[in-house]
Amino acid sequence: MADATTTPVLPLADIHLPAAPGLWPLAWGWWVCLVIAVIAALFLGYWLWRHRQKNRARREALLQLQRLTQPNQFGELNQLLRQMAMTYRSRQQVAGLTGEKWLSFLDAQLPMKHTGFMALSSEWQQGLFSPTPLSEKQYAACLQQAKVWIKKAQFVQHEQNK
Repeated sequence: MADATTTPVLPLADIHLPAAPGLWPLAWGWWVCLVIAVIAALFLGYWLWRHRQKNRARREALLQLQRLTQPNQFGELNQLLRQMAMTYRSRQQVAGLTGEKWLSFLDAQLPMKHTGFMALSSEWQQGLFSPTPLSEKQYAACLQQAKVWIKKAQFVQHEQNK
């Protein structure tokens, strides 16, 4: 009888563990996440490009507005607003507007808290039709309102029947 302490050693090989799973090939769930991320990035890029294209006229108008610093440039200020409006609206809708209808159109494109063209109606009429230029204070108020309009105009539908 063999003693337990003298048991023969069997010639067994060491245990071989399988290799750790690698990153490649990706599981199908990772492929789905990757496709969703690419689609989201493309959508975001397209949205940013469209937003930038839509606001190109605003940026250009703000640059031109910086040049209009003198009260004798009031006609150019009004022309800049018309060009801006015709960029986002049809020529037929904007070109024929004058006086109170023009100022009402400008106010209609602004959120309620930013309207003010009708309040400055006398200054606008004087600046456009009077041979004497506006005072610095009057021109500054009109210039500020124009700057607000260029930045905040939302171009909602305007009723032509007013």
